[in-house]
Amino acid sequence: MDRFGMVTAFTAGALIVAACGASPEDETVGDDLSSSTVATSTTTSAELEGIPAGPSALTDRTAEVFPDPLVPIAEIISGGPPPDGIPPLDAPVFADVAESIDQLEPAESVVALEINGDARAYPVRVLIWHEIVNDTVGGTPVSVTYCPLCNSAVSYHRVVRGVETTFGTSGSLYASALVMYDRLTESLWTHFDGQAIVGVLAGDHLEPIASPLMSWEEFVEAYPTGKVLDWTETGFERDYGRNPYEGYDNPDTDPFLFRGVVDDRERAKQRVVGISLDEASVAYTMKLVASGERSVTPATVGGNDLVILWQTGQSSALDDSRIGGGDDVGSVGVFVPVIDGAPVTLTADGDTFVDEETASRWNIAGIAIGGPLEGSRLERVEHLDTFWFAWSTYRPGTALVDG
Repeated sequence: MDRFGMVTAFTAGALIVAACGASPEDETVGDDLSSSTVATSTTTSAELEGIPAGPSALTDRTAEVFPDPLVPIAEIISGGPPPDGIPPLDAPVFADVAESIDQLEPAESVVALEINGDARAYPVRVLIWHEIVNDTVGGTPVSVTYCPLCNSAVSYHRVVRGVETTFGTSGSLYASALVMYDRLTESLWTHFDGQAIVGVLAGDHLEPIASPLMSWEEFVEAYPTGKVLDWTETGFERDYGRNPYEGYDNPDTDPFLFRGVVDDRERAKQRVVGISLDEASVAYTMKLVASGERSVTPATVGGNDLVILWQTGQSSALDDSRIGGGDDVGSVGVFVPVIDGAPVTLTADGDTFVDEETASRWNIAGIAIGGPLEGSRLERVEHLDTFWFAWSTYRPGTALVDG
């Protein structure tokens, strides 16, 4: 089995991190990793107003000048590679969707991000090998992040205390989830909730941006004038399209390098739709929200009435050896069901969603594609498609709705 193999077994010691490990024969095209990291890491944070100076948490996690860590330092463990051994993409190249339709399989997972009319798709076939893309979308500096071990995609404004920065992979995990570091101060941050956990910025939070997973076909239909990250122009040699975590989303297997205690209300790798709003957190199991070809599930989080849309068509990136060949797990959108102050009652109807008030038709992106409300957009609510063990660990005390 090669260093990226994940297939042999899920018993203790048998599972080898794939994208979380660097292969000796996998080298960058052009600059090597060390020079790339040096070029983007900061040495001038002390000169920036409002940014505290101090040692790097990549090499010293117990410095006296650090605020108290937010998690036990001993529980931040190595995932195998060194910092940026899983190389983030800092200069992503994009292609027009209209010219790239055949470049991905229709059911392949992509992370969808739209800001100020700038819609971009980040294929999981790329993110599974790089985990972070530092980008600027609609004039907003962002970091698009993906962790295959906890099966989650989260995007953030890559700004700390008013200063723009980029993020890298630390090579470490906390609760079987990616730990990032900012290149401004080299503090450590959790991918899952955007919190600085060790370093001079410990206690700070990043501002999240809704960036759901959906199928490539769904993205093309929702954003025909959008752009897609060009996986042939990353500057790295990777087997894009292959899933190095084959079989990892089997709900009867254990998460890799997870040292915590799994909330026994559900299996560790049960897929859930996690929503946090107004200091309340609720997880809805996919067993509940996935029904038929498409379904609508009313939800209430923190006193806010929401709607969860689900439809078939997106393959699991963590199931088959091929990213686009996994089981159909469907796509999720979470929205505030209100347009211009008036409630919108959605139901599943044929190949779309339809509102009872005007009979307008809606897609999984919350965009009205026909009827009196055509062109209207529901307010998207940030959510996570993730595994139960990760959600319940990072959102202790979360409510669980499983029907």
